[in-house]
Amino acid sequence: MNGERIKIIFFGDIVGKLGRKAVGECLKELQAQDFPPDFAIANIENASHGFGLTEKNYKEISNYGFDCLTSGNHIWDKKEIFQYIDKAEKLIRPINYPKKTKGVGSRVFEVGENKIAVINALGRVFMHPSDSPWEVVKKEVKKLKKITPNILIDFHAEATAEKVCFAKFCSELGVSAFIGTHTHVQTADEKIINNMAYITDAGFCGVSDSVIGMDYKTSLKRLSTGLPERYDIPKSKNVQINAVEILIDAQTGKAFGIKRFLSEKNY
Repeated sequence: MNGERIKIIFFGDIVGKLGRKAVGECLKELQAQDFPPDFAIANIENASHGFGLTEKNYKEISNYGFDCLTSGNHIWDKKEIFQYIDKAEKLIRPINYPKKTKGVGSRVFEVGENKIAVINALGRVFMHPSDSPWEVVKKEVKKLKKITPNILIDFHAEATAEKVCFAKFCSELGVSAFIGTHTHVQTADEKIINNMAYITDAGFCGVSDSVIGMDYKTSLKRLSTGLPERYDIPKSKNVQINAVEILIDAQTGKAFGIKRFLSEKNY
């Protein structure tokens, strides 16, 4: 690692077995490059067959070399999460759940001689009820700034307007990077806002011949009839990987680069 900068790779929402396999292979390839990432992070709330995260899959993804795993509203879908989340040292759940919720909403990680803090938060527009992220995140950033200038936020939200507004708010707090997740469609608006790297949505890693990772036929039936239908992972073997690469000045926490990363592979 260059002592003056931190290179981060953030993978969009991992969906299912092929998504897990693809990001594992991709990270291995990136780590073999001349300028590998110093810090690898991914959103894993859909990693176990599209809904939630089993302890087995948590360990699998951790063993690929990921440093941090963020989540969102689907993190509770596999009920075993309540049994292991408090001992999962790389896992973060949204910070704006009620105070007594299991797990933590932020963590500080060692990156060589430097530190990086990661916060996970949920949006509220078109989402299930949660506490307001505005004051919660403001208070958390202020606390973390005493430890490190390098702070990354995964904002798991539906509405683009909410993401853009919350991002500007976070940039004024001195956040280093703001990555939107949840919609599974990578946006083409990566930029630097007030020295903060930003993208509305990192996209997803999973079967590309799908409806944001889910089977087309079951999605069609549910959306066209309005009747309940169990979503499933499609059988196609064509997998897409969506990620973003971010460069941060390790001493100031200011971002000076963000680049979208996307690839496709057939299994």
